[in-house]
Amino acid sequence: MEQRRIEILSVVKGIFLAIIVNFIGVLLFALIIHIATLPVVVIKPVNQFIKLLSVFLGCFFFVRDGKGLIKGGLIGGITNIITYLAFALATSGISFGLGFLLDIIFGIIVGGISGILTVNVKK
Repeated sequence: MEQRRIEILSVVKGIFLAIIVNFIGVLLFALIIHIATLPVVVIKPVNQFIKLLSVFLGCFFFVRDGKGLIKGGLIGGITNIITYLAFALATSGISFGLGFLLDIIFGIIVGGISGILTVNVKK
């Protein structure tokens, strides 16, 4: 029972770190966009990279002792759901279409791969 609690807590910490990194990354990128003149086509790929990096860091620091695929997938999926909803609420643009589903799937895949890498590299 104690082990299960530790595993859940590590996933929650990973989600929390990933969300913080994501928000900081997006805010810094928004500042860069405001200061520099960047083409609009740059925004989507950079935002995807920020999501990827934030999920990877959440997994890297908090996924340990096996089950990297499951823990990483949870961190990635839940992080992307929370950040998508937060940014959608902030911009008054909530839409539960294909983009939202693809965002969740992207998070789960990136998180799963990050979790597997993290568990195997730390050994």
